[in-house]
Amino acid sequence: MTLNTYDGIKVYTPISLKLYDWWVLSISNNYAWRCNTEAHLLPHFRENIGDNHLDIGVGTGFYLKKSLDKIKKISLVDFNAYSLNYARKYIQDDKLNLCINHDVFKIFPNKLKSSFDSISIFYLLHCLPGTIDVKKQAIENICDLLTNSGVLYGATILGKNIEHNAFGNKLMSIYNKKGIFTNYSDSEDSLENMLSSLFQNVSIRVQGAVALFSAKDKIVSK
Repeated sequence: MTLNTYDGIKVYTPISLKLYDWWVLSISNNYAWRCNTEAHLLPHFRENIGDNHLDIGVGTGFYLKKSLDKIKKISLVDFNAYSLNYARKYIQDDKLNLCINHDVFKIFPNKLKSSFDSISIFYLLHCLPGTIDVKKQAIENICDLLTNSGVLYGATILGKNIEHNAFGNKLMSIYNKKGIFTNYSDSEDSLENMLSSLFQNVSIRVQGAVALFSAKDKIVSK
């Protein structure tokens, strides 16, 4: 099955990236998704960073910029070259390891397998096409990059069995119609089931319409 991942990233242009922190991290997070960036998302990002970290779906690099004191070695992956270039400017050369333009539905190069202590995927899942079961293919590819004791963590906006306010419902409708989001069937339960099939220890906390999750001790196929 060929998946169209372009719709989820085409909105990120040099112009829109300049507005991203204001519109997404301030306005939308506070008033549509009811998950304050500074109070909930940023602490979640910072507390799970390992010594060799990979950030996938980098956006503007906001979380990285706010976590430079904790970052020892960082690699970046995004399917949008504009986002990669925008985010990488905040990382010192001695800390930046790799910067890769890659579709997460494609298998990563072998040299990256079992390399990273921590991988963050903030606001990536709700932008991927398909149901959670389809998105699992991307998460499996990402899991291959983790060490056996590594942690996968992130945040995603839920669309099912979650109460959205009027602003949230409006944005959900617009973004799903445009293909920016594909998350009407994404629920806390489906997210937990998917992660639990890949990891032994899964934690999910819902704040507003956002699921903040972490997954550790990946299940290694024999």
